Amino acid sequence: MLMRELAIKARTPTYPVTSLSGGNQQKVVVAKSLLTLPKVLLLDEPTRGIDVGAKAEIYELLDEIACQGVALLMISSELPELLSLSRRIITIREGFVTGELPHDQFSQEALLHLMA
Repeated sequence: MLMRELAIKARTPTYPVTSLSGGNQQKVVVAKSLLTLPKVLLLDEPTRGIDVGAKAEIYELLDEIACQGVALLMISSELPELLSLSRRIITIREGFVTGELPHDQFSQEALLHLMA
């Protein structure tokens, strides 16, 4: 059961999602997406508005998903999140690719340069 695997903290499996914490709500969204057995998972600000503990759980979950062969396409405004979770970063501004960084060239400075 995904609820147990993703450590979703709810009283029962039928407990309303809107009554869960922000981190658990995010995990429910990811769980629903995983039920479709995706090859690619698009994540838009996956940890916005959740506490540090829930972020760590989501990061661990995303790493496990990637290790299972699912490609993760993540949009995030948090540079440390991008730098720690990504294997490659592509920056886009006004609809155009402004740069690409492979993992071995990651730094906040390099990323900020491509974003400017």
